[in-house]
Amino acid sequence: MNYENYDPSFPDQPVVDLYLPIWANLPSFWSKPAFIWVEDGSTANLTSTSTLTYAQLNASVRVISSQLLIPLQRGDTVLVLCSPGLELVEVIFGCQRAGFLTVPILPPHPSFAKENYHHLVRVLSQTKPKAAIASHDYITSVQKYISLSTSQNSKLAQMLQNLLWISTQEIKDTNNLKFNSLTYNGCKPEELYLVQYTSGATGIPKPVLVTAGSAAHNVRTARKAYDLHPNSVIVSWLPQYHDCGLMFLLLTIVSGATSVLTSPAAFVNRPRLWLELISEFKATCTPVPSFTLPLVVKRGGIDKGTLPINLWSMKNLIIINEPIYKSSVEEFVQVFSPFGLSPSSISPSYGLAENCTFVSTAWRGNSNIATFPYFPTHDKLLPCARLASQYLYDEDEDMNIVVVNEETLEPVEDGIEGEIWVSSPSNASGYLSHPSLTQEVFQGRLLNKFSQKFLRTGDRGIVKGEERYLFVTGRCLDIVKLQNNQEIHPHYIETAAYNSNLRMLRGGCLAAFTVSRTIVLVAETQRAINDKRILGSICEGIKEAVLKDRNIEIGLVVLVKSGSVPKTTSGKLQRWAAGEKLIAGKMRVVMDMQFGNDCSLQFEMKLHERKKIMQGIGQSVVAEEKEETLLSMSSASTRPSLLSLL
Repeated sequence: MNYENYDPSFPDQPVVDLYLPIWANLPSFWSKPAFIWVEDGSTANLTSTSTLTYAQLNASVRVISSQLLIPLQRGDTVLVLCSPGLELVEVIFGCQRAGFLTVPILPPHPSFAKENYHHLVRVLSQTKPKAAIASHDYITSVQKYISLSTSQNSKLAQMLQNLLWISTQEIKDTNNLKFNSLTYNGCKPEELYLVQYTSGATGIPKPVLVTAGSAAHNVRTARKAYDLHPNSVIVSWLPQYHDCGLMFLLLTIVSGATSVLTSPAAFVNRPRLWLELISEFKATCTPVPSFTLPLVVKRGGIDKGTLPINLWSMKNLIIINEPIYKSSVEEFVQVFSPFGLSPSSISPSYGLAENCTFVSTAWRGNSNIATFPYFPTHDKLLPCARLASQYLYDEDEDMNIVVVNEETLEPVEDGIEGEIWVSSPSNASGYLSHPSLTQEVFQGRLLNKFSQKFLRTGDRGIVKGEERYLFVTGRCLDIVKLQNNQEIHPHYIETAAYNSNLRMLRGGCLAAFTVSRTIVLVAETQRAINDKRILGSICEGIKEAVLKDRNIEIGLVVLVKSGSVPKTTSGKLQRWAAGEKLIAGKMRVVMDMQFGNDCSLQFEMKLHERKKIMQGIGQSVVAEEKEETLLSMSSASTRPSLLSLL
């Protein structure tokens, strides 16, 4: 193990939870805030905050773990259905200290309306939890749902009824509390402690198995890469249930830092809140998806709030959700440099759930390596990592990153695009109950080299320049194949289309994909438009812009109402779902315009409508879930289709 901590007398711990009692027992950390939760009200001010110090969090985690081990046993699988907030943080760490396999997900509304329960059914079916932890009010609503006669025969109601429901109020009650043991009996490094679902950007969300040791290695690596320490202050509005949002909870504890948290909904409702939190708490680090920057430039309300914006403290503005366009970063820096934002704080980064989260970053502090705006570019994109060694191996980060030809399984030369493979102690263990998929994705081996296993990320990348910067160019599953056998990443089509009419189209809400050899572009409009001449002009403008920028012919442009293009909980486009939704006739179409003489697209849509009519109306929940899964398998033939099997 590399001991990269700042204090040589304080060795790194094998699991994250072991850091917590160490910090909590240091006099200087007793009252230090570990997490601060901010509730944003309707006013333009920060209305309410609550704090968990390191001592409070450690005491709460000890109580929760002891209480949970009364009805449950170490090693049980537990579903966490807590709303965003400090209570969710306490429960996540409490479950690790109790030695459970934890499955945290966003709790759907307890009415379980048609549009919000599919993922819960999937999670319950795949993970088979013994218990569910939620608030008392949520449990009451669930029990009411179960008792309704209309839901007694549903698959979901039966699954919910079979669970042991445990309220957060119950497990935080210190009355009659008896600690079973003073020795640590939490998750060991080699033990599974988390089922982390992928975002669903390229297929049905997949359950990733994470060991406590791989998670600890991942956040230790990220801590060093971003130079985080006890004086660091992190601001995050990302979902706390998986991927970056969850791992930054662990990263906070490993670094001895302070995290200021709020909900994604609060940020979306008022993007200026993010800037206010950075200013108010003098934040040094914040992770955000790439779409955040243009959104805040457009809707940040710089002049509307009463709290002044001051970004001078920011050291790491971590940008995730590749691809990362330099133009959007440049615009953001230009707008906020007068407010103290340093261009050198821009930290383009790369990660994915199958590697816990973090893989690498192009940013390097305290070095002579170039920072933004001096990063090189590749086809308008910023790099997400830097591979220092000629063997594509960074010994300091303990990450072996290789760009591979997907067909020959051989590393490609610099300057040639291929699939990104990663070998690291941070690699997850696989997908739950899917051994074939696990072997294909997590046990990749280079041609004639069997000594090392790689995670096949499903992402495309290219290494360029003497400094060997890695550019993440797109996803294998999303690639649009052209009729001349060439390929293009859809985000280039979407960007060109959006730039054709910034006033009428919603940024980040355009999806390009192919249906029956036809390139389709679905775009959300910013406002209701009834004039067909204007709508037709928008469609024609999109076609002309893409042709001019990329020399690509679009076969169909579909304008849809706001909220029609499906996205993940972290804001990533679900192009595969957009295609299936369009074919199924479930898009709220404002206008569509077809170009060219290819009739195959219309034929496929009409064929789907015929099947739909023949199936009849009133399909069951299970049938719809099966259809959703089958549709996700229909887009590709070789390896990409395997990644959509879940």
